[in-house]
Amino acid sequence: MHSSEGQQHDHRHHDHHQANGPGASPQPDGHAKPFTDPVCGMKVGPNPEREVAHKGHVYHFCSTGCMQKFRASPASYLEGQGAAGASAGQAPGLAPAGTVYTCPMHPEVRAPQPGNCPICGMALEPLMPTVDDEENPELADFRHRFWWTLPLTVIVFALAMFGHALFPQGLPYQNLIELALSAPVVLWAGWPFFERWWQSLLRMSPNMWTLIGTGVLAAFGYSIVATLAPQLFPAAFATHGRVGVYFEAAAVIVSLTLLGQILELRARSQTSAAIKSLLGLAPKTARRINADGSEEDVPLTHVHIGDALRVRPGEKVPVDGVVIEGDSSVDESMLTGEPMPVSKRAGDRVIGATINSSGSLVMRAEKIGSETMLSQIVQMVAQAQRSRAPMQRLADSVAGYFVVVVVVIALLTLFGWGLFGPESGWVYGFVNAVAVLIIACPCALGLATPMSIMAATGQAATRGVLFRDAAAIEALRKVDTLIVDKTGTLTEGKPAFNTIVPAVGFTEQEVLRIAASIDQGSEHPLAHAILAEARAREMALTKPEAFESASGIGVRGNVDGMKIALGNTALMDAQAIDWHPLADSAERLRGEGASVMYLAADGRLAGLIAVSDPIKATTSEALSTLRSEGLHVIMATGDGVTTAKSVAGRLGIDEYYGEVKPVDKLALVERLQQQGKIVAMAGDGINDAPALAKANVGIAMGTGTDVAINSAHVALVKGDLRGIAQARAISVETVRNMWQNLGFAFVYNAAGIPLAAGVLYPYTGQLLSPMIAALAMSLSSVSVIANALRLRRGVPARQIG
Repeated sequence: MHSSEGQQHDHRHHDHHQANGPGASPQPDGHAKPFTDPVCGMKVGPNPEREVAHKGHVYHFCSTGCMQKFRASPASYLEGQGAAGASAGQAPGLAPAGTVYTCPMHPEVRAPQPGNCPICGMALEPLMPTVDDEENPELADFRHRFWWTLPLTVIVFALAMFGHALFPQGLPYQNLIELALSAPVVLWAGWPFFERWWQSLLRMSPNMWTLIGTGVLAAFGYSIVATLAPQLFPAAFATHGRVGVYFEAAAVIVSLTLLGQILELRARSQTSAAIKSLLGLAPKTARRINADGSEEDVPLTHVHIGDALRVRPGEKVPVDGVVIEGDSSVDESMLTGEPMPVSKRAGDRVIGATINSSGSLVMRAEKIGSETMLSQIVQMVAQAQRSRAPMQRLADSVAGYFVVVVVVIALLTLFGWGLFGPESGWVYGFVNAVAVLIIACPCALGLATPMSIMAATGQAATRGVLFRDAAAIEALRKVDTLIVDKTGTLTEGKPAFNTIVPAVGFTEQEVLRIAASIDQGSEHPLAHAILAEARAREMALTKPEAFESASGIGVRGNVDGMKIALGNTALMDAQAIDWHPLADSAERLRGEGASVMYLAADGRLAGLIAVSDPIKATTSEALSTLRSEGLHVIMATGDGVTTAKSVAGRLGIDEYYGEVKPVDKLALVERLQQQGKIVAMAGDGINDAPALAKANVGIAMGTGTDVAINSAHVALVKGDLRGIAQARAISVETVRNMWQNLGFAFVYNAAGIPLAAGVLYPYTGQLLSPMIAALAMSLSSVSVIANALRLRRGVPARQIG
């Protein structure tokens, strides 16, 4: 049951170096100006052997590897491809050129430069955060406008509220003074609001700025007319012998809205803290060992595949690769969530950005730039954070009509009070109408789920749990049936050689040599165990020819002129090989929990090889947690039925299937779904791709750098069953948080609008001031974001088991 596992990655690069030109310009010292390698950014001199002409320019490269990459896809290095990932050869976290901007509330919006969302008017944010400490320019602008005009707002408010007490004889020209003081607040500090208000009208896309702009302009414009031409108003608008003005309301609304935006922007910036911390994990340099044995520190952008790198104690592993020398322990907790350091020696894989705890290691670079595990994690988290949760459709359907309904309610409030209210009813109606416009904030509805998703996906990534999108977070909590593979999920995934039983006419040495030779073309863990045993015995292996992976049941090929087949009984049956002479030995070994593979040579049974894979120490605990949450666990493995029965018996799994092909797993998923089950499928993300895609939630069980990130709804950096329990706990907590936010937003608007309209006036004699409405409006969005940020504290340990 071997299979050649691999994953095709989309290696797009986003470097934006200038074309290094057809020639080098002479310098004062007579030397040619160095060129810039468009792939890695290294400064290089002219070399006829490493030049490529493209569209009239000659590009120079530091190595043949960079030159070949450029030849394969020149546009990838010379044209912007967006910002959704670090470039190859570029450390994650360096802000790429051509950044794409998007809206936190409407992730479908994409723009090549900063601006405002055409739907909601909210300022666009970079699709991919960066590790720099530059402050959000909108936050800086709003804070500048707020603090410079706050003293004017305070003075206007004091004159309006306490002027009669401060000036018992009356303050001459008070209305004009209030106009002069409030004009800078409204017209300068509030100018960004009016720009968005005007854009919402032009685009016929009503949003929160439509309401705020209309309310502020109504109050300010009314007050200007009342000050300069009071005779235009009927007597019903007069109180205490003069037409009332609301300059203080307009100014306070602007100041409070600015304050609310400042608080909101600060809170929103915290939702990307997790992804920024991931970006910040990448080291800036690597210590490269040159061909002559010398060592030098080079920027990470100058590391190439195949480079030998030294990692000293306490240093970060620069890129993904394989240890070729040394023995140490590596702390991988920042990416896998595993608290204990992992022992590493020659042949073991290491992940970039993890920390070498003790001894010195020499590694070979295998994945750089956007191919590294860290870059893939950052890209997946960024993608998930900008996805839209299905439950947001409820808020979207309401928001589509919300602004129009609020404007209608405001008009009804105005005319209701004016026509049917008490004396000065028009004044009350105007004040209440403005309060209705201001307090009704659809922003809280729009932010309800995106903020929860951003906070949860970032926090989950620090635990080694990667959600592909918001829909996966919603779906996982509903799962009631979990299908798991055995190897690497329930077991360690590092099988070790057990024994060989040769058939008549073959020796143990022959069986192992032939099996190891054919397995040189396989990436399956069982193949690695066989190869390791052959190398330990210092066997001379033959390179296989016509190698073929037989869809999860074994491998085929030619070795030394013989047609070889190595796999389970399904493969033997397909090759018409009689495996029954060794059936009793195989059954005995399977009963001990070993995986058994039959070997056939030129149509004859040659023997069998048994490989053992111990059950993980954490598996029983994880299964108990999942069962306690009501999940039914099913094991489906390509191993023999007896092996499956043995493992299932030790783990208390009452439903199991052995010798299962990928197509059988797909059929199992479909059958369970037809029974009304909500199914999650956990597999390697490659051979199990059909079942993963068909399942309600596909879970890719990763092992270090082999996470199949793009093949499933959820990817677990560490292939541990506890990760599924963690992912489900995060799902439950996140969905609960989203419902809390939606409920708060709905209740806030459902209660706030009637209060602003004055429904309690007959009972209390009190009206809701537009200024209080502005404060409530600002705090509503901040409250939603603050609630979402609770997810950054993580899911309680008791929920994870």
